[in-house]
Amino acid sequence: MTVYLHDHDLPGDVFAPGPIAVDTETMGLNPARDRLCLVQLADGRGDEHLVRFDRDYSAPVLKAVLTDPARTKLYHFARFDLAVLKAYLGIVAGPVFCTKIASKLVRTYTDRHGLKDLLKETIGVDVSKAQQSSDWGAPILSDAQKDYAASDVRFLHRAVDVLTERLAREGRTEVAQACFAFLPWRAELDLAGWGETDIFAHT
Repeated sequence: MTVYLHDHDLPGDVFAPGPIAVDTETMGLNPARDRLCLVQLADGRGDEHLVRFDRDYSAPVLKAVLTDPARTKLYHFARFDLAVLKAYLGIVAGPVFCTKIASKLVRTYTDRHGLKDLLKETIGVDVSKAQQSSDWGAPILSDAQKDYAASDVRFLHRAVDVLTERLAREGRTEVAQACFAFLPWRAELDLAGWGETDIFAHT
């Protein structure tokens, strides 16, 4: 297992065929204000690739991977990542599988749907969240930061396998897929100013 750090773009075709786990690190939780600093990716084969940004978001190789219709992108809380990637890279990074939505659809016996709790319960992995709040815009990332960032994508393929099986078992695959398909539009609504407004509500 190796964590690779790249500046501004991927170096080339570094992934095996199939789904790609994706996560982002930003300067905060407001895409209109807080810039994209890092995109993490993994193909589930053991290595993780981190792409660090300063102000250059051209990244043609990364954009090609993220928009490849033949590759499902695996996220935890895709709504935020999709919004950030659209705001800074100008792309719709799909098709999508969101482990947080899948978790809420099948793990109805708990209200703990964060990645740490999800991974511990589904695949028995305990990840550290110690670096969750840190300066991702720093010119040099610490080893702890890099390992934290990589861990956010390192186990998603295994979690998706469990969640996919449970969605089928509970008869909720179709509704999950419909939710995933809507997520790019949910991200668009967030970016357009409807982040806290339920447009489907009566009032």
